[in-house]
Amino acid sequence: MNHSNLTILSVISNFVIVILKLIIGFFTGSVAVISEGIHSSMDLFASVITFFSIRIAGRPADEDHPYGHGKAENIAGTIETLLIFVAGIWIISESVEKFLDPKEIRFPALGIAVMLFGAAVNIIISRVINRAAKKANSVAMKSNALHLFTDVFTSLGIALSLLLVYLTGWLWLDPVIAIITAIYIMFEAWQLLKESFPPLMDERLSKKEEAEIKRIILTHKAEFIEFHDFRSRRAGAEEYIDFHLVVPSEMTIEKAHSLCDEIETEIGDFYSKAQVLIHLEPEEERIYSKKV
Repeated sequence: MNHSNLTILSVISNFVIVILKLIIGFFTGSVAVISEGIHSSMDLFASVITFFSIRIAGRPADEDHPYGHGKAENIAGTIETLLIFVAGIWIISESVEKFLDPKEIRFPALGIAVMLFGAAVNIIISRVINRAAKKANSVAMKSNALHLFTDVFTSLGIALSLLLVYLTGWLWLDPVIAIITAIYIMFEAWQLLKESFPPLMDERLSKKEEAEIKRIILTHKAEFIEFHDFRSRRAGAEEYIDFHLVVPSEMTIEKAHSLCDEIETEIGDFYSKAQVLIHLEPEEERIYSKKV
């Protein structure tokens, strides 16, 4: 199943789950179920954003976007996380009001049933999408999978809270669990925001990633003198790497080109979508070289 079909599946499943949760939430009067319905509606919107962002990010580079459209995924991931923060704040606000003025929950079994159904569906779909996201190194798909996976835990937590309310009669448990749910999803959103936003500012790859790329370059150190001005960044599922490579002045253009091809191929084995730019410098032009 391709990425577009996976995202469509996510949209359809989320739509069904949102409708069920909201209907049952208002029917039972459970703020926890309603809050989970709002959370799932954010997942639905996120799935729609993911669908379009993947289509945009997959477009090849053009005259107006010579570096491609990869950052569309980062923009989508950032928007999705901000939506989760908004949903979390709304849930906490409603829960505090319900805590101060608790009301009896009607037919809690219905709420428990819809929570368990939503958790079962989302755990399957989130795992499928997450596997595809790892293969494609897609930030938007990872974001979508995370939304669905957090929905599993929040749904199970709310099902447990409804069961406890039914067994104990402690109505305050409903808004308290809702608040805990909101805090949890906001924490997960923060973790994702730290992954999706930095590439929008062209943040470099991690030290571990750069060290591995430099190790690949240095496996050819017998053929060049040094390399400097190393830079890296990420946009969506693609990595951009460029550096200056100083070669012996007697090296032929053909040999230097072949060396660059080898380095680019090996970096490509490490990052399948890496865009590598190597600026060749003959030895006598090395004046202000920077130590790597």
